[in-house]
Amino acid sequence: MMSRQAFLCGLGSLYLSLLFVFLLMDVYARPANNSALKGKPADSKDENEILPPDHLNGVKMEMDGHLNKEFHQEVFLGKEMEEFEEDSEPRKNRKKLMAIFSKVDINNDKKISAKEMQRWIMEKTDEHFQEAVEENKMHFRAVDPDGDGHVSWDEYKVKFLASKGFNEKEIAEKIKNNEELKIDEETQEVLDNLKDRWYQADNPPPDLLLNEEEFLSFLHPEHSRGMLKFMVKEIIRDLDQDGDKKLTLSEFISLPVGTVENQQAQDIDDDWVKDRRKEFEEVIDANHDGIVTMEELEEYMDPMNEYNALNEAKQMIAVADENQNHHLELEEILKYSEYFTGSKLMDYARNVHEEF
Repeated sequence: MMSRQAFLCGLGSLYLSLLFVFLLMDVYARPANNSALKGKPADSKDENEILPPDHLNGVKMEMDGHLNKEFHQEVFLGKEMEEFEEDSEPRKNRKKLMAIFSKVDINNDKKISAKEMQRWIMEKTDEHFQEAVEENKMHFRAVDPDGDGHVSWDEYKVKFLASKGFNEKEIAEKIKNNEELKIDEETQEVLDNLKDRWYQADNPPPDLLLNEEEFLSFLHPEHSRGMLKFMVKEIIRDLDQDGDKKLTLSEFISLPVGTVENQQAQDIDDDWVKDRRKEFEEVIDANHDGIVTMEELEEYMDPMNEYNALNEAKQMIAVADENQNHHLELEEILKYSEYFTGSKLMDYARNVHEEF
């Protein structure tokens, strides 16, 4: 007969096994989104320094074609976004939000108009770009060790493969001697895509060398008109199923979502499709003909498009405009703080007046 201790051990093992299965189901049920890799461990820092990021601050769509879920917070908070953490003290966050309200309200009439919000969005977007410029200086130095102000594709290739765990000296020697590199298929595919982007960033006359400005276009194509077109082509290439270089609604919402294993996963998938449908029909498809062209997607992706900023300002106001006066009062922004900052403020109404 099985002892009580052995029975309990077996029961514990069964519980752990079931828990592991449910965790796996939860992970695989989520929609794929490479932007979730933003929180990579510290040991991947070198790779992040030289690899174009999937997530671009202040841009509505990720490089992998997913919608940027943090876009509203990025264009409302700018660099202050990191200060609004979920576990921060609500009172402190409330004060920060009130300070931002005062900055946006440039005519001091205690309410924010669409024009004021547009100006603020453009300012915060430029702030993200200036931050990218500063980071690019550091990243460029990492791939230009001799400091000659130019980086060749082979130099970059060596640094990239070194960040992937290859021996830098061995790789450099093999490339110099035109020897075959033993690279796995996935890494080679990434390299091929990076090489295409590298050539696109090489401004005329092409010399196959990137200076610091061209390297910025390579890492942050959203602020270069030519690279923006290239980025749009890549996104359409990945989503376009019939090869007509345009996107229908069905193509736009048919990115591979998670394998639905349970009701929670089904809800996630349904919300994901609903968000994409709304963005396609109400924002990207400018002439509402059911087709998104490269030109429409390019205008949508351009972070410095003033018309887009105004349209975005109106949408942001509409979310919290409870009294329907087409402006935002402080109380409305505080009530809808989670939309603007990602941080939910509790008891906002009780505390708002005591702050003045």
